[in-house]
Order: sequence, then C-alpha cells, then structure tokens
Amino acid sequence: MSSEVRTFTVEELIKAGVVAPPMDGNHGEIHPKAADFVKVGVPFIMASDMKNGRVDSRACAFISEAQASSLRKGFAKEGDVLLSHKATLGRTAIVESTVHKYLVLTPQVTYYRVLDPTKLDNRYLKYYFDSAPFQQTFAAWAGAGSTRAYIGITAQRKLPIVLPSISVQNAVATAIGALDDRINLLRETITTLEAIAQALFKSWFVDFDPVRAKMEGRIPQGMDEATAALFPDGLEERQAREVPHGWYVEKFEVMCSYLNRGLSPKYVDEGGVLVLNQKCVRDFAVDFTKGRRHDPAQRKIDGRELIVGDVLVNSTGVGTLGRVAQLLHVPERCIADSHVTVIRAGPLLTWSYLGQLLKQMQPEIEAMGEGSTGQTELSRSKLGDLPILVPSPEVLARFDAAVLPLKQRVSIQTQQAQTLVALRDTLLPRLISGQLRLPEVRRASTEVVAV
Repeated sequence: MSSEVRTFTVEELIKAGVVAPPMDGNHGEIHPKAADFVKVGVPFIMASDMKNGRVDSRACAFISEAQASSLRKGFAKEGDVLLSHKATLGRTAIVESTVHKYLVLTPQVTYYRVLDPTKLDNRYLKYYFDSAPFQQTFAAWAGAGSTRAYIGITAQRKLPIVLPSISVQNAVATAIGALDDRINLLRETITTLEAIAQALFKSWFVDFDPVRAKMEGRIPQGMDEATAALFPDGLEERQAREVPHGWYVEKFEVMCSYLNRGLSPKYVDEGGVLVLNQKCVRDFAVDFTKGRRHDPAQRKIDGRELIVGDVLVNSTGVGTLGRVAQLLHVPERCIADSHVTVIRAGPLLTWSYLGQLLKQMQPEIEAMGEGSTGQTELSRSKLGDLPILVPSPEVLARFDAAVLPLKQRVSIQTQQAQTLVALRDTLLPRLISGQLRLPEVRRASTEVVAV
C-alpha cells in the first residue's frame, strides 16, 4: 500500500492479510435466549451494550461457559472492532482490555480483526466506520428505514475502506481519540451528577427516608436541622398509598400547566424553528442535533414553544415509547413534533422535581402503550390520569436548592460534550480524505481538548 489515500474493499484487505474475514454471532439454532442467561459467565454482547465506542461487558447479559463452548463462531477478543449490522445499524465499539478471554456476539453484530497493524490501525478502522460517508453508505446498503434493515457478512465484504498511510491513520486515531476521551469524561461526569440528583429524589420522595427516621426517633441523615424540620414525622394513606402527613396525591393533568402532544410540522431544510422528535430523546437527555426544521409561516406555533424544564415523553412506537428527557437549556426557538408529549410543571411543582419524578416513572410510562405492534400509542389522557405525589412547598424548595446546581452543571457539560461531538463528526471525514493537514489536526485537537 502506498502513502496515498486509497480505497479498498473489505475483501481486498482480507486477501492482503490485513484483516481476518469478518464474523458475526450467527449461532444458528443455538442462539441464546433470555432463559439461557446466567449471573456469571461469558459476556453476550448486543448492540445495546456498545455505548460511546466501548463495550459494556459488566452490565451485559452472560451465558454459561458450557453454552459458549457449544457455539461455532461469534467470539470477539481484545482489539476487535465491532459493527452492528441489523436493526440498530452502524453502532461501533472497540473491545478493550477485559477479564474475559473472549466475548460472544449477538447475530446483529460483526467483529473486524486487524491482522497486520503495520497496514491498518484498529482505532482508525473504528473511526472510519463512525464517519458520515461510511455510515451513509452502510445505511443505504442495509436498507435503512425499512422494518428489516440488514447487511450480512457477504455484503459487508464488498464495503469500501478508505486507507491513508499508517502514519496518517495513527495520527487520525490519536487526534479523534483525544476528543473522544474528553467527550467520555464529560459524559461520565454527567452520569454521576444525574445519579446524585436521582438518589436524593428517591430518598426523599420514594423511600421517605427522612420521614421514617423521624418516626423511629432518629435524626435524618445527610441534611441540616432546618431541612429535617420540614419533613413530617408520620405517614398516612392517600389513594391506596402511603404518603407523609400533609402531602397529597393528585393527577398529572391537575398539577401540570401544560400537557400536550406536539404539532405535525411543515418541514423545511433551512430557517424556521427547530423540531424535536423521538430520535432526540435518549438516555434521559435531549440531542438537538437530531432535530429538523419547521416553517411557522405554514403552521403557527403559538403557545407551543418549549422552555427550560419541559419534559419530553416519546409517545409512539415500540422500543421508543415512554422514553423521557428534560430540557435543561434551549439553544433556540423549538417545538416538539406530534410523536412527543410535552409536560410542564404547574405552580405547585418545580421543574427539577418534575424531571426526577418522570425519570423515576419511566418504566411505568413505557408499559402504558396501547394499540397493535408498530402502532403503539401513549395517550395524553392516560398520562394525565397518572397519580403523582405532591410534597409541601417548603420541601420542594429545599430539593430545588440541592438539585438545581447539579442540573446547571449537567446542562453546561452536556453542551460542551455536544459541541465536541459536532467537531469530531465534522473533522473525521476531512481527516480521512486528507483535506486537513496533520499539523492542523494536532493543533485543533489540542486546543479543543484543553477547553
């Protein structure tokens, strides 16, 4: 291979001994089912276990050593590049160091194993798979948008792989890797902050730890005397559930100032207002980059503009229905489309309480869909009828004082992460094609990561 940027098929790289023939987890009749999973064993990796470019081999499902040994193929090991090729298309990850000798893959995931690292950097290969041109090609070949989007191993062998020299590959992987490391660090911090907020919510409003402590004559832990004094010292039954004295249970529709589906947009390519759809709601966060544009001249948006604190609830379709996310900042005028329900706190609630409440309730909301497969709907009336706990205003104010600073940090770091993701996705195809010189890449990467 020369130092120039050249394009090879996967098949050509196999014949040149650069990569091994790619394999998926096509286990035939022995494909593990839910009943086969065990608590401790060999990691069974699905597309959902490939997160932020890494394999989560701790939270995944496991199969027994005996069942793993009965499988013929689909064994990934450290250094392999994973690519999901069915239903969830184009998700990538590198198998990093693991206590396990190998991982077993679902039939929806392919592994690519580099045999000659002097010709191909496995990190580069992963980032090449992530690049917009490859993702577009992959989606087109797999029939993205259909109910059975899929690209098998035979077709994958015809995929194009753009390869610059190995020195350029190494530099691309290092520069993009630095951005990825910064993005992952921000995401880990966000996860920690959200976990702290949710733990406090659960302690105060689900387990009633301060109330139970006072009932038992103990001093509530983790709070000052003034805050502890705001909690009742007993429980009573309200609508077939125990609640602290003086608190009550009411329907969502009564306690929310706004509870409605979004509108059916009139889409435009540019201008207009941003429309948030179901793709924007994932992992309790809002991804503005997946939104589209609406022309308000064709359909007015009066009273439908979203504000900080609004909670979005995906309201159609199997797999996405019930997901919730809260708007912690609004970068421009935006609305939700008709597949999303918008919930806004009324005067007797705070938006920080509403967000944590709906996050806690997500499993319950996910189970509320009605209709046939493919046409499942979450009705506004069912959401509105949900009973919610209404604490005293004084306790809500203390909860706000504790949680709002956390939410502000989450908002800032989420925006930083999204900025870095956009930069990474913009740089990547230009780096691969050679449009950017390596000194420019190193300088830009260093400056951004230092922010």
